[in-house]
Amino acid sequence: MEGVKTLVAKAPENSSKVDNRQVSDLEAEIVARLSALADQKTASIRGVRREFSQRLSKAPSELVLRLALKLRRRRAVIFRFVAYELVRHHKSAFSSLNARSLEELGQGLDSWVAVDTFACYLAGPAWRERQVPEASIRRWARSKDRWWRRAALVSTVALNSKARGGRGDQPSTVHICAMLVRDRDDMVVKALSWALRELAKRDPKSVRGFLAEHEHELAPRVLREVNNKLVSGLKNPHRTRR
Repeated sequence: MEGVKTLVAKAPENSSKVDNRQVSDLEAEIVARLSALADQKTASIRGVRREFSQRLSKAPSELVLRLALKLRRRRAVIFRFVAYELVRHHKSAFSSLNARSLEELGQGLDSWVAVDTFACYLAGPAWRERQVPEASIRRWARSKDRWWRRAALVSTVALNSKARGGRGDQPSTVHICAMLVRDRDDMVVKALSWALRELAKRDPKSVRGFLAEHEHELAPRVLREVNNKLVSGLKNPHRTRR
């Protein structure tokens, strides 16, 4: 197998010529490494990802994106997780994301784990950096697919979470949340609660106003959890710890 360093030497960053065989070889190596893990906990998975991120640090963005797409097509969520993190931690690959490439990476979302990884690592940050127009996020919010509707809401977390680099974006967050106030799909309801709770850390007044305006439309879970956050700073303050 030809090493990544050799590939980088052959294909500089501005090159659009990436050998399909090289991408397939990298995919096979990553799959083998992940499948061989004694435990598939996040720390172990991330250890493998970090190794490949280091090896791919000077690789062309096209290679990283094509590798991520191949991994994304595999059924197990572990491969999708690594695919998204590889792109997020490769500066030029992440910077090259646009609405089309992002939606390619998001095809086949079918679980909350897949959605939240996609939205927190790629979609939200790309939206925040104006690489993806808000019109795309609004389109997801109108989707018949529950997972894309959840993705729209979870993407707002990256706008407001300081830990994720958010600078705060009340208008965009409120707009997406307002589109889904009547949605009763459990995965969407939970995401709406999360989106509003994250905004509440930055702009509690706005969130109180939103709850008051939509009191008779919001799911009871959203009202309860977001009000708890506003009052106590916790989603479920009365839950006892074991």
